[in-house]
Amino acid sequence: MSSNAPVEPRHTALDALHRSLGATMTDFAGWDMPLRYGSERDEHLAVRTKAGLFDLSHMGEITVTGPQAASLLDFALVGNIGGVKPGRARYTMICRADGGILDDLIVYRLAETTYMVVANASNAQTVLDALVERAAGFDAEVRDDRDAYALLAIQGPESPGILKSLTDADLDGLKYYAGLPGTVVGVPALIARTGYTGEDGFELFVAPADAEKLWQALTDAGAPVGLVPCGLSCRDTLRLEAGMPLYGHELSTALTPFDAGLGRVVKFEKEGDFVGREALTEAAARAESRPPRVLVGLIAEGRRVPRAGYPVVADGKVVGEVTSGAPSPTLGKPIAMAYVDAAHSAPGAPGVGVDIRGSHEPYEVVALPFYKRQK
Repeated sequence: MSSNAPVEPRHTALDALHRSLGATMTDFAGWDMPLRYGSERDEHLAVRTKAGLFDLSHMGEITVTGPQAASLLDFALVGNIGGVKPGRARYTMICRADGGILDDLIVYRLAETTYMVVANASNAQTVLDALVERAAGFDAEVRDDRDAYALLAIQGPESPGILKSLTDADLDGLKYYAGLPGTVVGVPALIARTGYTGEDGFELFVAPADAEKLWQALTDAGAPVGLVPCGLSCRDTLRLEAGMPLYGHELSTALTPFDAGLGRVVKFEKEGDFVGREALTEAAARAESRPPRVLVGLIAEGRRVPRAGYPVVADGKVVGEVTSGAPSPTLGKPIAMAYVDAAHSAPGAPGVGVDIRGSHEPYEVVALPFYKRQK
């Protein structure tokens, strides 16, 4: 066997269903995932105005249990995880000793001594390996539960009503960034109120064998109010409009949380040491005295779409770099997120453009997010 033989992509429990719906499939972080089912613009607008249903089973679930689970996570991650109450969730990061971001995570405290860490698909193995290594000396177990869960997300203004019709769980009492165990059409699920679209919505962690039954029930219940299946393509434009970072674009090992404008996730006040504390203390001081590039929004004046890696220019000089760009279905114009020098980061900063294949296209600098839902 050649060591560079192509690796077969992994398939979610809903793979056959996606194909039966005519999905365009794509390789994403080693998984065969639906990119779109029809028009990505229609899928995007359905989430903004009605509801969309996503298969996110490629995300990486890692369970951390034991008497010192909280202490381990406080040491391994930059957040104050011991301070999270059972039933709640926290957005946080795992960093290297030099402060570089390995991944951004959501951590759910399922019980007093049980946590679920949800990692990005592309980083799940890296996060698992780091947690196992950092668990040495702690009375806690790190368990790879990636195969134990399928993950469905229903997002959009109609999603609470759709889900309510299928469960007796107290959805009204379920706050943003919280999770509770319940059943949905008889299927045991962890029901979480998080999301990556800028809309209200829920993520449902279930056994892979139950995924198809749940997808079908949500599809049937949502059909009268306009729910549609959604692929990764519209998920990207939705999160871009909502100003949410994507690992590999806005976040990387080359950046600390302070470089990314997310220093608030680093909790220096928690007890004890944590991986990266010293480097991040220095990064925080550096950000105070010499502000790093700032993550801003850019809105095109023309029709040309900026892509990741394109230079941001002002006064004939490169002053930044685009990290994500796409046409915005909600705004009707191309948009981008970019890291730019602090001197050019204020909304309305004059003379800012993007170098698109040698042509300097004018862009308006705006504060993020581009889109905020009406509560």
